[in-house]
Amino acid sequence: MSYQVTIEPTGEIVEVEEGQSLLDAALRQGVWLPFACGHGTCGTCKVQVLEGEAEVGDASPFALLDMERDEGYRLACCCHPESDLVIEADVDEDPDFAGHPVQDWQATVSAITELTPTIREIRLRLDGEGMAFQAGQYINLQVPGVEGTRAFSIASPPAESGELALHVRKVEGGAATTWLHEQLEVGQRLALSGPYGQFFVRRSDPKDVIFIAGGSGLSSPESMILDLLADPEDSRRITLFQGARHLAELYHRERFERLAAEHERFTYVPALNAPLDDDAWDGFVGFVHDAAIAHFKGRFSEHKAYLCGPPPMIDAAITALMQGRLFERDIHMERFLTAADGAEGGQRSALFKRI
Repeated sequence: MSYQVTIEPTGEIVEVEEGQSLLDAALRQGVWLPFACGHGTCGTCKVQVLEGEAEVGDASPFALLDMERDEGYRLACCCHPESDLVIEADVDEDPDFAGHPVQDWQATVSAITELTPTIREIRLRLDGEGMAFQAGQYINLQVPGVEGTRAFSIASPPAESGELALHVRKVEGGAATTWLHEQLEVGQRLALSGPYGQFFVRRSDPKDVIFIAGGSGLSSPESMILDLLADPEDSRRITLFQGARHLAELYHRERFERLAAEHERFTYVPALNAPLDDDAWDGFVGFVHDAAIAHFKGRFSEHKAYLCGPPPMIDAAITALMQGRLFERDIHMERFLTAADGAEGGQRSALFKRI
């Protein structure tokens, strides 16, 4: 049995199988609903049932208050329709969103490369046809012996759809990332689903592009930059600011220096905030947002900015960009949260008002 759910104000219709969550059904049919945690604790995917009945499911009482439940609000990630529904969701249609349906995949680990002392690249060769995705999106990976899934951005460009690259940082005390660093071997099989996320280049906007990345947050920008540079009809200028503590943690530097030499419209600015004496570093010393301020002399207007990395880096970069006259509509971000933030190895796609 299935139920038909009409989503207002867009009028899109989703078929939800019995026992399937509303969010899962929507994503698998290429219909985007705002969400973050995916398991009922953040409240981002809150919708209001206007017609019909839907059970609350495992929604946290903090994410969905008793008063809201009485008023017909549900969390799309937890709720299961009990009849046909009409719901209202806080959906902003984005003309640049391709809406590739989420699918399940089986993959073989084809290569593992140590990028830094704490970050490794894992390449996954997908069975069957390649995954259609937008550069900047992510997958949910099932890690053997670990409950649930973990989200990792795709670092490879969409043109390489048959083999996905992930940049995985080992999180202290994180069961999933520890397994992926200490036990994963080439040839092993893993299950995943995707693509997910609203972090992608807004191609309809011709403004020049700024990327600010820290740590393994380089993954999404790397995919987006490779995709942009491969488009012969795209002429916008691209600037990447990559931050790390010291030289051993600054990975793919040679790749981006080569791309900068090959493409006049691409500029690469690495920054180290705590270089070691042995690094013999002659580049920018300071935090990555300070490198952006110095490069653009504090003026960022007429750009689109894409930020990806840990929350403190994101917050500092937002402050710098807004002080430099870049506003909410032109800043897009991907926050990487660790176990200490309550979401081991995970990430949350967001604009300021949408996650």
